[in-house]
Amino acid sequence: MSTETILHINVTNLAYIAASVLFILGLKRLGSPATARNGNRLSSIAMLVAVLATITGNDITSWEWILGGILIGSIIGAISARKIAMTEMPQLVAIFNGFGGAASGVIATGELIRLIDSGSIIPQDVSITIMASVIVGGITLTGSFIAYGKLQGLVPTRPLLLPIRNVINIALLIAMFIATVWLVIEPSTTAFFVAGGIALALGILIVIPIGGADMPVVIALLNSYSGIAGAATGFVLGNNMLIIAGSLVGASGLILTRIMTKAMNRSLANVMLGGFGVEDGSNGSDQEEVRPVTSIQADDAATMLAYAQSVIFVPGYGLAVAQAQHQVRELSDLLKEKGISVKYAIHPVAGRMPGHMNVLLAEANVPYDELKDLDEINNEFQRTDVAVVIGANDVTNPAARTDSASPIYGMPILNVDQAQSVIMMKRSMSSGFAGVQNELFFLDKTQMLFGDAKDSVEKITAEVKDL
Repeated sequence: MSTETILHINVTNLAYIAASVLFILGLKRLGSPATARNGNRLSSIAMLVAVLATITGNDITSWEWILGGILIGSIIGAISARKIAMTEMPQLVAIFNGFGGAASGVIATGELIRLIDSGSIIPQDVSITIMASVIVGGITLTGSFIAYGKLQGLVPTRPLLLPIRNVINIALLIAMFIATVWLVIEPSTTAFFVAGGIALALGILIVIPIGGADMPVVIALLNSYSGIAGAATGFVLGNNMLIIAGSLVGASGLILTRIMTKAMNRSLANVMLGGFGVEDGSNGSDQEEVRPVTSIQADDAATMLAYAQSVIFVPGYGLAVAQAQHQVRELSDLLKEKGISVKYAIHPVAGRMPGHMNVLLAEANVPYDELKDLDEINNEFQRTDVAVVIGANDVTNPAARTDSASPIYGMPILNVDQAQSVIMMKRSMSSGFAGVQNELFFLDKTQMLFGDAKDSVEKITAEVKDL
């Protein structure tokens, strides 16, 4: 090996080390809304460095395909970032997870075909990593698209429970294992495509039985899978950067999944095996209740808030849909001018993705020290005069504590029902994404303010100014 070649390899590896450091720093800064944007920028720079180092560090015979791919991908990414609403961000993440898994599977497929066509002896460790990349990538691809379909309403959000589904899944797992062993012992495209086809089917069968309310957890897990598939592809290609980046995504996705399963009182094993959600025979009915509720108008809500000493805002998916974060901050500032204590209660899975509410409120310049997570805020509700729930549903439902038959039973919730008074802003009496009615609606202390959240908050703000 010439001195020039050694120098070239060293420069590439140094670039990979620099990119790895930037990835790690970027992930670290994503842990706080105050530094998240900077973390995104660092990670983007890291990816650019990694891509450039990989391209310049290899003998490229056809630049047209690479430049064309970069151009197309950049255009799609830029348009997606600008056009996709925050309420649809989970769907976008699901799609990107699926494409990430697909990319890993396609690369591994190409490498296997190249090795077979060249007549090379394929080492067993390479065969195993190729199969790992294709299997995990295939499950990620179809599973992510089913998750996207459920969130987008293209696929029924209720669990679709197939007859003897566990038997089918076990049979497919055994068949996939046999095909993998076959490939390792005697490499052939037949065994490879059998295992890949089974992986695609399993991605569908694992996600279909999961209820729509649990899709954010599924997306976090599939994000982890896409990283694992990428790391496996890194081993196939002998690319250290891909191994590191894939491992970071896989580990962070798994940690996020664990946080979310804890917040929703779910079992990680059940998530991974596609067995959680409502049980067999339960359809998660979303019919509206006919029990009486107390309804108020904006002027009544304004009076309650103006004469309170402490207020906690509880944002949810309804706030995101209405894009009411700026109006809520304006109302909050007005209340603080009157000497009223204001805080925000953020449930880990409020909205449709972790950090959804934090990002929206940070966009409206809500002070970070006013954003309190579940553990910080829950003991304060009983000392709070008014809790204002804006579009949050399942995460405030007292049935999670009391109704063992409920699909959300055992899920940690915000103790909104312990506040002295509750203002619940909703468009209608419809149930949350879990498909169960919120018992908070029917408490004597709860006042329902029906209508668009943005419009309702604007009306309340105008009334408070006159008091």
